[in-house]
Amino acid sequence: MARTLTGTVVSDKMQKTVVVSVERKFRHAKYAKVIVKHKKYKAHTEDNAYKIGDLVEMQEVRPVSGDKRFTVIKKLKKTT
Repeated sequence: MARTLTGTVVSDKMQKTVVVSVERKFRHAKYAKVIVKHKKYKAHTEDNAYKIGDLVEMQEVRPVSGDKRFTVIKKLKKTT
């Protein structure tokens, strides 16, 4: 079963690749404070249709290159 992640495009400078920042929130076990962590993933896109600020959904696929393990499925919302 392939993972599906949702995040914001933070870079579209490469050809056929976008960098997506995925945010996850969790509660600290001892202090009960909500902690926000970010992780960046490189995702494959055949046409360079996604721009910085777009909210996209991406799915895990077989390795496309040395560090690309995701492909963008669809754009959920454009944030300007």
